[in-house]
Amino acid sequence: MANMTGSTSKGPLAGLRVVEFAGIGPGPYAAMLLADMGADVVRIDRPGATRRANDVTLRGRRIVPLDLKQQADIAAARDLVDRAEVLIEGFRPGVMERLGLGPEEALARNPRLVYGRMTGWGQSGPLAPWAGHDIDYIAITGALAAIGPQQGKPVPPLNLVGDFGGGSLYLVTGILAAVMSARATGQGQVVDCAISDCVVHMLSMFHGMLASGTWSTARGTNLLDGGAPYYTTYECADGKHIAVGALEPQFYATLRAKAGLTGPEFDEQRDKAQWPDQHARAAAIFRTKTRDEWAAILEGSDACAAPVLTMTEAPAHPHLKARDAFVTIDGVVQSAPAPRFSGTPTEAGPASPAVSAAEAITGWA
Repeated sequence: MANMTGSTSKGPLAGLRVVEFAGIGPGPYAAMLLADMGADVVRIDRPGATRRANDVTLRGRRIVPLDLKQQADIAAARDLVDRAEVLIEGFRPGVMERLGLGPEEALARNPRLVYGRMTGWGQSGPLAPWAGHDIDYIAITGALAAIGPQQGKPVPPLNLVGDFGGGSLYLVTGILAAVMSARATGQGQVVDCAISDCVVHMLSMFHGMLASGTWSTARGTNLLDGGAPYYTTYECADGKHIAVGALEPQFYATLRAKAGLTGPEFDEQRDKAQWPDQHARAAAIFRTKTRDEWAAILEGSDACAAPVLTMTEAPAHPHLKARDAFVTIDGVVQSAPAPRFSGTPTEAGPASPAVSAAEAITGWA
């Protein structure tokens, strides 16, 4: 766990000093991931800023209240940045430069600094100055158009694909790569993490499938978008759902045997002309039992099926319980750190009370 004094943190990133400038969404989540892995993260936030008591993404770091409209507080922020290996900020392009905390000045004072910039559109390009959210960033990449029912409208996949997949995870990957480089060369750099860039990168496999003719831009007609009757969800007798993902022939055979998909219409797994009939017949069969009845039949086999659980149901699932996938901190059920490390185990820690910049710097002495 990242120690709140900054002195005896554990985890693979123990000793990594990070300054996070407060934002929402992907920036804080990236900082949480680093803190979960042992980094000592100091979050600079506005004095008196309202923070939700249950904001899990703020766990594991100290919070330093600073008013960046005041020169003395900007100087205090600069002192922290001078002692850090990593900076994370998610403002619009130009904001940090106007504060005198931009990468040119920061790297001149701290040449080993990795300067992580989290935005939706990036630091350049026609949309760079403008506001946006996850749904907008994934809309222009082709990802949003591919998600949703064939006869319906595109469905936003929460903000998992853009903010957290294309944002936080790519930012952390870029930061850690740049830290390795800085430790080897003594030279830091800017990591320009644009969600729109990274979601395009996430679609790499699908661009290959498009080029080979094995993917269609018609939503709900493909292997992985609910078009295939063996990779989709089905409503059960109780109105809940079961998910099936029996892609390989041997797993499809197991699904057929266990679920009773015995009719000849199921024989040609890859024949798209048969998919509408297979969907209809499978839907009728899955409506004959409840979700949990189907889970008892299908789980624990190579049928590649699982119950569709709500977020309140998930912590009780036997597999997630056995893996200790959830922890409770300050009364809030939340994710345990992931992934797991055999030699440098991690542990999630709560957000600490606010400290002054001087106290944070003392912790880094």
